[in-house]
Amino acid sequence: MKRWAHILWLLLASALAVQAIEIQLDQSEENRQRCSGMYSRKSWGGSVDPFILVTFQKQEGQSGDPNKMVSLIMFEWQDEHLLGKIVNEDEPFKKEYICDDDAINLNLCNATTRGQWILAENAEEVSKNIIETDAIDLTQPKPVNYEILRTGYYCVGTYAPDGVEYKVVVEFREAYGELPAAQIAKLPFYGGITIMYALVGIFWAFLYVQHRHDILPVQNYITAIIGFLVVEMLMTWLFYDYQNRHGANIGSKVLMIVVAILNAFRNSFSFFLLLIVCMGYGVVKPSLGKTMIYVRWLAAAHFVFGVVYAVASLTVRPEDAGPIVLLVILPLSGTLTAFYIWTLNSLSMTMKDLFDRKQHVKGMMYKRLWWCILGSILVIFAFFFFNSFSFAGVGDPDFAPTHWQTRWFVLDGWLNLVYFADVCFVAYLWRPTANNRRFAMSDEVCLIGFFCKR
Repeated sequence: MKRWAHILWLLLASALAVQAIEIQLDQSEENRQRCSGMYSRKSWGGSVDPFILVTFQKQEGQSGDPNKMVSLIMFEWQDEHLLGKIVNEDEPFKKEYICDDDAINLNLCNATTRGQWILAENAEEVSKNIIETDAIDLTQPKPVNYEILRTGYYCVGTYAPDGVEYKVVVEFREAYGELPAAQIAKLPFYGGITIMYALVGIFWAFLYVQHRHDILPVQNYITAIIGFLVVEMLMTWLFYDYQNRHGANIGSKVLMIVVAILNAFRNSFSFFLLLIVCMGYGVVKPSLGKTMIYVRWLAAAHFVFGVVYAVASLTVRPEDAGPIVLLVILPLSGTLTAFYIWTLNSLSMTMKDLFDRKQHVKGMMYKRLWWCILGSILVIFAFFFFNSFSFAGVGDPDFAPTHWQTRWFVLDGWLNLVYFADVCFVAYLWRPTANNRRFAMSDEVCLIGFFCKR
């Protein structure tokens, strides 16, 4: 089969990644085609009707020159099977896709469609969406506008004979703004989770003020992280909202770096707080002594390595990353491992100490924390195991077209929900109450009636 007969397979491969809203295409095999999910105006609303606009760069030359012609096609992925025609019934998987002299001689198309993509005989009747195909004269190129009427996964493919160079700008214009369709769901998600954290903060603040004269040091740390989480989620929402309004400009890149730094701080602060809680700070021990200094240094190191990793992720493309990437990953992995081991070991020692001293109420608090940590780990592993079956088909051309609307939740959303549940659980266990200090310093917890009911 001719070289261009493989163009469909390249188009299939391009469906494996959702690209930016505005991209450039050229004659190279990896840049001949792109696909992207798109929402109809009815799905998300907006001020304009969504469309795909294809603009070719004009070239000098004589009109009608075969060396100045480019074949263009735009279609929704569900209509992919309507592209091309079978030449030999004995080889049903081999198709001709471009209408040239050979295809005309085989009666696969006619001279009026020369240079266009070949479609099935009944394509116009059975296609779910419009299939736009055209032969573009580079000496007199005209913008091609493809209107989006239904939510779907849309592809733009180009082809030119060997030796023909061209440049194309493709704009996937959504009705709601500048965010890619695969990410727009993050906007209401982060807006909603910001409100949820704010509600938790309000309830916590009410209890904190009510019992402000009986607050434990560890509760001050919890207060700080709840306030920080509200700010971080708000900044994350602001980043996506800004990008949706103004596109990927300098401002959005600055916000992206700020969000990455806040995320690194959140991770470090969370591990720090969990570790000192598991050590019994404020409830079992009034002070951690020099150990607190070591914990803070570990948290600071984890934050620095997290920022370095975030910056590297934003500035270095995966294909350009060499062995030096280990210098970024290994330190972060080391501090993360240290947190895990130290936290689990501290929790086990605290629980053993409490039950040995018959501190059953305090012991149950830490046992519940242990179950919370274990439950979170099991949920994470179960979710990864479940999704491993879905991502096992990542090489399938139909993977991206069927998962583009939910992939963000698998990669990002659900982890934020697990984290939110853990924060709420820890905040509930260590919530400000009456007689906090008496409970923390008491050896016989059942003397304090309220906490005996926990």
